[in-house]
Amino acid sequence: MFEKTFYKQFFKHGFNDPIQVTYWDGKTEQYGEGAPIAKIKMNEPVPIKDIRNNASIALGEAYMDKRIEVSGSIEDLIVSAYQKSTSFIRDHRFIKFLPKQSHSEKESKKDIQSHYDIGNDFYKIWLDPTMTYSCAYFEKPDDDIYTAQKQKMQHIIKKLNPKPNRTLLDIGCGWGTLMLTAAKEFNLKVVGVTLSQEQCDYVNKQIKAQGLENLAEVRLEDYRNLGDEQFDYVTSVGMFEHVGKENLDEYFRCVSKYLKPHGVALIHGITRQQGGAYNGWINKYIFPGGYVPGMNENLKHIVDNGMQIYDLESLRRHYQKTLECWDVNFNNKIEDVKKVMGDDERFLRMWDLYLKTCAGAFKAGNVDVMQYLISKGPSGQELPLTRNYMYK
Repeated sequence: MFEKTFYKQFFKHGFNDPIQVTYWDGKTEQYGEGAPIAKIKMNEPVPIKDIRNNASIALGEAYMDKRIEVSGSIEDLIVSAYQKSTSFIRDHRFIKFLPKQSHSEKESKKDIQSHYDIGNDFYKIWLDPTMTYSCAYFEKPDDDIYTAQKQKMQHIIKKLNPKPNRTLLDIGCGWGTLMLTAAKEFNLKVVGVTLSQEQCDYVNKQIKAQGLENLAEVRLEDYRNLGDEQFDYVTSVGMFEHVGKENLDEYFRCVSKYLKPHGVALIHGITRQQGGAYNGWINKYIFPGGYVPGMNENLKHIVDNGMQIYDLESLRRHYQKTLECWDVNFNNKIEDVKKVMGDDERFLRMWDLYLKTCAGAFKAGNVDVMQYLISKGPSGQELPLTRNYMYK
C-alpha cells in the first residue's frame, strides 16, 4: 500500500504533460488532464529505496529488465520530465548515489574500451558510412545522417582556416573520419590519438586503403603522453566529456601545450549551459567515467591555460536530430544487431533507451553541444575578421 502511495505522488509530480500509468495490480490511473503523451506499465514495483538512491539508475534498470514498459514516445516523456521542476530528473532527492569514478590513465583506457571496443561491427550497423559517432551538422532539415556527418567534418576543419602542409592533432580521433578528411582534402599532416584498439586498427586500415601513409598517423596512446610535440591545429570531438571534472584543466592545458604559438583549436563536445552534471544510469551502463562540463567551466579552463575564445557555436538541435537518426537506424536494423551482438533483449533495450533519452535531453535543453574555436594567445590572431570564411 505504501509503495502505491509513493508512486502515485512520484508520477503525479513527475511530468509536465498528462500520462497514464498501469500498476502491477492491473489498476490504471491518469495524471494530468487531456490525452496522455505516453502510457507507462509497471509490471512490478521498483524498490522505493532504489528510487531514492538514484531514480535514473533504478528506472533505467527497470526498463532494461522489462519491469517497466512504455507505449508512446520516450523522447517526449523525457522532455516532459525535464520541464517539470519536481520530476525525478530534476529533484536532487532522487540523485543521491552516483557510481564511483576514476580517471587515471589505466581507468580511462578501461572506460573507453568498455564502450568503443564493443566491436566495429556493432557500430557499422547503425552509424553512417563515415563511422562518425558524434553530433552531425544538418545544413538542411532533410539532410540524411551521412550527408550531415560529412558536412560536420567540413564545418570543423574550415573553422581552423587551415593552410596546406601544416600539422593537425586530433585528440580522441574515433574512427578517423575527421583526421583523414583533413589529410586528404586539406593536405594537412595529421596525427590522431585514441585509447580504443578497435578504432586504432580501423583507422590504420583506412590510412592504407586511402594511400595516406605520408600524411596520416594514428596512435593507441593517452593524449596526455605526447611529450613536447606541437601542432598548428588541434581538433577534439566528443572527448572532454570522458576526462572527468577533476581532469578538465589538464585536458585544456594539454590542448594549449600541443598548440604552436597562435595555433588554433576546434574543441567540440557536450556541454551544459546550466553547469556541469553527471547521469548515474549513463555512467553505469554507457559511458563509465562520463561528466558533462558546464560552459563556464570550460571557458575558465581555456583562459586559465593561455588561450582565448574566437567563436562559440551551439549545435544542440543538431545533436537531437543526430540521435533521432541513430535510433531509427538502430531499430530498423535490430535483426542485424542481434546477429552481431546476440539476442540479448536487455542489451537492446538499454541502447534504445540511451539513444531516446539523450535525444530528449537535448530537445529539452538540459544538455547542449558546443564548438569552441580557440586561439593560443589573443583571440583569432591569425584568423579572418568575420565568420564568412567558415562557409565558403
